[in-house]
Amino acid sequence: MPDILHRVGIKSSSPTIVYNALATIEGLSAWWTNDTTGDSKSDGVIAFRFGPAGGFDMKVLELVPGRRVSWLVVYGPAEWIGTKVHFDLKQEDDYAIVLFKHEGWKEPVEFMHHCSTKWATFLLSLKALLETGKGAPHPDDVMIDNWK
Repeated sequence: MPDILHRVGIKSSSPTIVYNALATIEGLSAWWTNDTTGDSKSDGVIAFRFGPAGGFDMKVLELVPGRRVSWLVVYGPAEWIGTKVHFDLKQEDDYAIVLFKHEGWKEPVEFMHHCSTKWATFLLSLKALLETGKGAPHPDDVMIDNWK
């Protein structure tokens, strides 16, 4: 099965700061979509909405403070249902490193290409949020094509 993989370094003295942006509704709203609701604790479900484009619901599978956040997609486009999203964190010198994986795609359809690019733009939004104080969550994200 193909996976989406990204690596981004965030100038930070601690992966805990990055973890908080990944593991709380407030943090997620500041870099992915400002329409984020739900329960961000283990076994909770977080709803991410993107206006007319729709959205996703993620069940929180794993929370390891300063180290890992994992979700299972339980609602959204057919290609996403049953896939898993992982953010693994580590510190390297002055950078908190995010190793991102969206795993379990059944096949590398064109929508996967789109999602890979959008994940990259949102990970750069996370980086901007934590380095400058301002992210670019939906609806202020980079538009890459007619899928949004």
